[in-house]
Formats: sequence, C-alpha cells, structure tokens
Amino acid sequence: MIAPIPRPGILEIEPYVGGRAEVAGGRPAIKLSSNENALGPSPKAIAAYREVAGTLHRYPDGSSSRLRQAIARRFNLDPERIVCGAGSDELIALLIRAYAGPGEEVLHTEHGFLMYRLSALAAGAHPVSAPERQLRADVDALLARVTTRTRILFLANPNNPTGSYLTRDELFALRQRLPERVLLVIDAAYAEYASEPDYCDGLELVHEFDNVVVTRTFSKLFGLAALRLGWAFAPPAVVDVLDRVRGPFNVSTPAQVAGIAALEDLEHQQASKRHNDIWRPWLASHLADLGLAVYPSIANFVLVAFPREPGRDAAAADAFLQERGLIGRRMEAYGLPHCLRFTVGRESDNQALVAALDDFLAGRAAR
Repeated sequence: MIAPIPRPGILEIEPYVGGRAEVAGGRPAIKLSSNENALGPSPKAIAAYREVAGTLHRYPDGSSSRLRQAIARRFNLDPERIVCGAGSDELIALLIRAYAGPGEEVLHTEHGFLMYRLSALAAGAHPVSAPERQLRADVDALLARVTTRTRILFLANPNNPTGSYLTRDELFALRQRLPERVLLVIDAAYAEYASEPDYCDGLELVHEFDNVVVTRTFSKLFGLAALRLGWAFAPPAVVDVLDRVRGPFNVSTPAQVAGIAALEDLEHQQASKRHNDIWRPWLASHLADLGLAVYPSIANFVLVAFPREPGRDAAAADAFLQERGLIGRRMEAYGLPHCLRFTVGRESDNQALVAALDDFLAGRAAR
C-alpha cells in the first residue's frame, strides 16, 4: 500500500516548539522562555473572561466587531481596516496562504521569527532568508534577495529573538525601494514596549501605501497569550482577502471580551511598560557585568551570547539554570546556538537569574 503523500514543503517543517514551562521532575520553575508579560493579564481582562463563562454554547461574533472598534479607538485607526485572528501567528499564515504558493518566495531576515519560514513551507512556498548585519535587519540585503518570485517580505520590528529594530527612515526606505507587487508585512508584536524616538510600528506606512500590512498581538504587553488573540491593520483590498480566507469564527468570545477589557485598562498597560523599562536595562547591565555579551533590545527580553567553550557555552548554561529552576530559551532553531534568550521577569526572577549565572560562570555547583 502507498500512504498519502503530503504537499511539497510539509516534511521540511520542523514543528515549532514553544518555550519550555517545566524543568525535570515537574519542579517549580521560573519561566523566562516565552516573552510573556511579567505582571500577568489585566485584572479587568480576567473579570471579563469570567463573565462570559455561561455563554460558551454560543458562537462568537464572526467579525469581532466590538473588538475591532476597541482596537481602533485605542490606536486611532479605521475599524474597517482591522482583521482579528487567533494570535498574529494565524494572520501570518493566512497572508502567506492568500498571497504565496508553490514556486513563489517568502522573504524574511536571517534570524527572524520562525513562523515566517514554517508558514511558507506549509503553503508550499519557498522561504528565503536575507543576512543580518550584527543581528539587525539589513535593508540592502533584503532588497538584494527580492526576485520576480518574491510575494511577501516579513519584517519583525522589533525582531524576535534579537530585540533589534529598524528606524522609521529605514522602514520607509525599504518600502520605497520594494516592488509594489511585493507585500511588506511588519510584525510589530513588541511595539508597545518600544520607547525610542526613531522607532516606527509601521501603522503610518499602511496609511500611505497599498502593499503594507502591520500585525500586532495581545500576547505580550496585554498578557493574553493563552487566549491566542492578534490583529492586522491593512489596506482595504488585503482586508477583503483576509476575510475571505479566515475561518468564520476564528476568534473566541472569551478572547474578544478579554481583549476589549485589556485595551481599556491603561493602568495595567502603563505598569507593564514601566516594569519593563526598569528591569530590562537592569538585567542587561547585570548580565554584562558578569562578562556576557548582551545584545541591545527594545522588547521585553534580552539575547545573551555565551563563551563557545565546552562547559561554559549556552547549552551548559541552560542545563545549569534548569537545575536551579530557571528556564530560558535555546536559540539553535534561530541559527544562534551560542545564545540564550531571557524574558524580563519579575524583580525576584531577574535577580535569581543573575545570581544563578554568576554561580555558573564562577564554576560553583548548580545546587
């Protein structure tokens, strides 16, 4: 018998593995592997989520109309140009499914978010990576990889896992030199954490150009990672396409009402941003004081390079940290095997991480 054969590209996919949440033996652990909000979700979002528990037998609003209106109010946008999804991951996959297929190319940076490559392969398209310069997107390198087969260019800004970003001027330069037939998708999952005056989340490019889309998420600053909620701001023609290919009830009612409540809780947003503004530089500074290379980040995580010596490398550090009940993120899948990525946690989490790495580098025992 001959088994069914999947489409070309499917078997090239290495299933995405999220950040670990447990250490061996199921011991309590400090999870710093998934860039989650250190303060958790908004209390108002929790209350809204609980309030709809008795309506779980009802289908959700298929257009997410109230949520789109809340997003539009929060970010001063046209709600008719917003599409909601089950996380920005779904929107990324839908864009590729709609605009790229067999024989066509999806372009991304060398150390860009893994889902660009995986979703391209799932759609039968060919993922193409452009080299970065010092772990930062390179506009010239990206444009040099554009061919007649290129359909979409994905740019995470800020980028995960590096934490780097392109400036507003660089974003506009990229778009202006990009062929109009190529869709530029700016993945601004960490935009709410950015404070730099030259940073641009891409929304203004969507207003000006017909081939730019911005994706956003509720998983980071808004603390709703478990609910899988994201949104895209796009030109009307792209919105029409996404509404044709997405599922009719792709965002659950609990996600919609919690998202609305989270948007309205400005106090929680400000506290989350303030916490990150304090503890990201603290963490980066203290890790650098240990002699580690810490890459500049404007998100809620830091990428750290370890010595490339057996027993002192990233793999050894990860094993040591797990013995201490601390979970970072290994970076082999991103082509950075010498690095670990750490979420900015609560005060005690950050202090525990620095203390553990101090012991590791000094050769002190894990326990």
